[in-house]
Amino acid sequence: MTKTYDAVIIGSGPNGLSAAIRLAQESLSVLVLEGKETIGGGTRSAELTLPGFTHDICSAIHPLGLASPFLRELPLEEFGLSWVHPDAPLAHPLDDGNAVIIERSIEKTAEGLGEDGRAYRKLMEPLVKNWPGLLDDILGPFPLPPRHPFLMARFGLQAIRSASGLSKALFSREGTRAAFAGMSGHSMLPLESPLSAAFGLTLGVLAHGVGWPMASGGSQKIADALVGYLKSLGGEIQTDQMVASLTELPQAANVLFDLTPRQILAIAGDDLQPAYRRRLAGYRYGPGVCKVDWALEGPIPWKSPQVKRAATVHVGGSMEEIAAAERAVWEGKHPQQPYVLLAQQTLFDPSRAPSEKHTAWAYCHVPHGSSQDVSLQIEDQIERFAPGFKDCILARSVHTAGQMEIYNPNYVGGDINGGIQDYRQLFTRPVARLNPYVIPTQATAPQMKLYLCSSSTPPGGGVHGMCGYYAAQSVLREIS
Repeated sequence: MTKTYDAVIIGSGPNGLSAAIRLAQESLSVLVLEGKETIGGGTRSAELTLPGFTHDICSAIHPLGLASPFLRELPLEEFGLSWVHPDAPLAHPLDDGNAVIIERSIEKTAEGLGEDGRAYRKLMEPLVKNWPGLLDDILGPFPLPPRHPFLMARFGLQAIRSASGLSKALFSREGTRAAFAGMSGHSMLPLESPLSAAFGLTLGVLAHGVGWPMASGGSQKIADALVGYLKSLGGEIQTDQMVASLTELPQAANVLFDLTPRQILAIAGDDLQPAYRRRLAGYRYGPGVCKVDWALEGPIPWKSPQVKRAATVHVGGSMEEIAAAERAVWEGKHPQQPYVLLAQQTLFDPSRAPSEKHTAWAYCHVPHGSSQDVSLQIEDQIERFAPGFKDCILARSVHTAGQMEIYNPNYVGGDINGGIQDYRQLFTRPVARLNPYVIPTQATAPQMKLYLCSSSTPPGGGVHGMCGYYAAQSVLREIS
């Protein structure tokens, strides 16, 4: 690699590709290096079980991919990306055979919530009314003030609360509380933690604002479209290029890391300012996930037929059960009845499986770094709400938390969010700095400027590309 570049990006996840695209849009020469054989990071798909069954290895449902202020402006449909919308964004089955359905329509959702419908509408309608403005601020450039301060203030007053506290204060029905707890459980925080409600609110706004779609043909199509657009701008990609040191890179003015702090310390630790290096070493990672993919003889036989209207299903019972499971994980335990996040994509995208066959995708949270296979507990939970599910299984593929890290080193201890997203580390990731994307180096470091563009920077985890976009903007400001 003797060519000189304006920027080299290490890692081809959505953030790395977004950073590369933004720089290439300004006619900078860009090279993306990917350590694995295929590009995509958390947006890869593969035949994990049987031939003809396409499974999403990590991310599966992508409301932020559609709502992202940066990604939604890119011509990705010209490069093969199309979105598939299920009939309803979310289903949450209950033990009595019924299910709570989060519809695209707030009004229709509220009708299904009975006496909680009025409170739900009061909570969600003002936020969804201007969802693009709200999402632009939620995913906005840190630390600049929001462009819609009153809307963000309304959101923030509820978002700073715990998911369990907000749910108990607003809702009386077990089903409504359970549905909000399930959405908030994406935070990977105990539901009693401050800010856990923010995740439930944001996912609710996305459900009503843009829906919870999937990429037709698999999440890999998102990465493929980003790469296609990048190449059309002159950007370059090289796979099978695992970087262990800055000395292995071609000559470049700027290096952007779509990596978490642990990998940056390994690659460039000696070149970082000592104080920054020490603070980076203290970065905190959260619980891991145990992930299961199934090839199925037929669709999942849910007790409630309504559950088949949604691609995303939250399996965990009541709010109290979900809260207990998530709390146990933070205490280093493997809950016997875990909270399971499940996707049934082939109900709406039959291209992912042979005719009349289906796939299912699910994971639950486990203690950080766990090597335990909890697929039996996951399957027991699904069987609880869909008797006969186990009889449908043709084959399965399991990734423990430790195996998730082997698959993608960014998933440290199986943490798919790039680090804990609590009040101590949501806006100050990876460390508290006015510009969190700039990596300060010593005077003796190689003459290249370093930047961090992964989900370990604001606004954090999710397939939205905004971490990469803001890191690229930092580069552009520096060279302008």
